[in-house]
Amino acid sequence: MTKQKTFADNVLEFNEWLAKTSLNLFANYTISNPFKNNHEQIKNITTAFYQKYYNDYNKRYLIFGSSPARKGTAVTGIPFEDASHLYKVTGIMIDNFYINKSSSDFLYDVMEQYGGCEKFYQDFFMSFICPLGIVNINAKGNKVNSNYYENKKLENYLYPFIINSLKKQIAMGIDTSICYCIGSGKNFEFLTKINEQYKFFDKIIALEHPRFIMQYNSKDKNKYLDKYLKALNNKK
Repeated sequence: MTKQKTFADNVLEFNEWLAKTSLNLFANYTISNPFKNNHEQIKNITTAFYQKYYNDYNKRYLIFGSSPARKGTAVTGIPFEDASHLYKVTGIMIDNFYINKSSSDFLYDVMEQYGGCEKFYQDFFMSFICPLGIVNINAKGNKVNSNYYENKKLENYLYPFIINSLKKQIAMGIDTSICYCIGSGKNFEFLTKINEQYKFFDKIIALEHPRFIMQYNSKDKNKYLDKYLKALNNKK
């Protein structure tokens, strides 16, 4: 008799699929794939994390960002987590890791007021519409973060990969009645457009990006915090 897979099993299986994914971009664009580039360390970190918070058979709601930052999730393999918390959970120190501290602090405030990390992760799975990072070499020769929607050629090239990855993530055990989208601009527009065609979710709720909130609207932090909590607490 085949053993039923936990949500953690499904996430780790998805990550292994990402590890085998090859995307050869064009011009100055490259893919940042932590599951392939640093496979053993990432596998250890993600296994410890997901088995701690997702080792069950419960359904979750998706919270989508756009794509991983090259010095953030594209290093750790775990969306929106910061290094200090990952070290506490996994006991593994992550080299060359950086995350926008104010953004991560905002999300931890959301989790704390929702009921803590365990309750939050029991209900939600955080990921990305494009689950691999995109890096561009700019005119000065510096590596900068890019998004799948940066230009139409890039979006069109990544489109089949994005659709395939969305289908695989939903199959993990996602409640599709509501999806949350971090980024109320192009990320939300793209997800809404493809949802009209594929009917992935009954409803998509846009939430402002924590970086936008903390960098440009920090005085209104509590207003946005209330918006997040109201949206997350009204799932049905």
